[in-house]
Amino acid sequence: MKKWMLPSGVEEALPPVSWQLEDLRRKLLDYYRKSRYELVHPPLIEHLDALLTGTAQDLQQQTFKLTDPATGRLLGLRADMTPQAARIAARHYRDQAIVRLCYLGTVLRSRPDSLGGPRSPRQVGCEIFGEPGMTADLEILRVMLKTLKLAGVRNVHLDLGHVGIYRAVVAKLGLDADSEAALFDIVQRKSHPDLAEFAQARQLKPRVARTMGALIDLNGAPEDVLARAGELLKGERGDVVAALTLLGDTIAELRHEMPRLPINLDLAELRGYRYQTGMVFAAFVPGHGREIARGGRYDGVGHEFGAPRPATGFSADLNDLLRLGA
Repeated sequence: MKKWMLPSGVEEALPPVSWQLEDLRRKLLDYYRKSRYELVHPPLIEHLDALLTGTAQDLQQQTFKLTDPATGRLLGLRADMTPQAARIAARHYRDQAIVRLCYLGTVLRSRPDSLGGPRSPRQVGCEIFGEPGMTADLEILRVMLKTLKLAGVRNVHLDLGHVGIYRAVVAKLGLDADSEAALFDIVQRKSHPDLAEFAQARQLKPRVARTMGALIDLNGAPEDVLARAGELLKGERGDVVAALTLLGDTIAELRHEMPRLPINLDLAELRGYRYQTGMVFAAFVPGHGREIARGGRYDGVGHEFGAPRPATGFSADLNDLLRLGA
């Protein structure tokens, strides 16, 4: 009986679910094609240094590694297709100013990216390379929300943030790598007692500690959060003001297009902090313990491949979408 058991976090699909997955796959790819996204099929296995280049460094702990018997080089099984899309855009679309790519395939992870999460998601996603600013961010948000709608997912809640704001505040503290990592963990857990202990141990100025504590609580209704953030971050660098303006303009546009969409703004949400550079977002449904889609801006991608450019995108797990769909 044990020989029949699959590894933890790995699943297979049998009829009728397998047919439902195929129907959904075709539906989504047809939509992406009409939306002018080019479909790519990256390989399941690549040289490890290519998979973990630049923005993919966060995947180090999630990547299965093995040695190529033909060359002796380290190989990796893809844990996320976004870095592969970035490599393809830099290598094969170098001379194209703006590139839209989509992908759909299984990824394998040595550990899930969240408690109870899968280790073999069927990842679907879209990326835009070469277009900075709100236009591309809004397009990706629309495509993500349309993807969820096509999958039949209802009662979607959108969570927005911007990693640039936290970066700007922390940059002024002059922390070493270990201290910055500790502070990052505290902010993610939104733990005021741990923050107070951290501030005392690092002898942070009381004003700085109060600012960090207030930043942790900057989440909720967008209009309220933006108003409080404007007061708290008054006098900060111009990029902080630009980030708040971007969030406000994005929310206003979404409110106009989708007035019934519940939107939450969380300025201490640092999802993908180590590689994201701007606005970040995630979609949730009540009763589901983790996000069902996520994405954000990661400008500078492709630098290691000799073609740096702005980028934004999203991804989701087709298995999740099918389970949550109507």
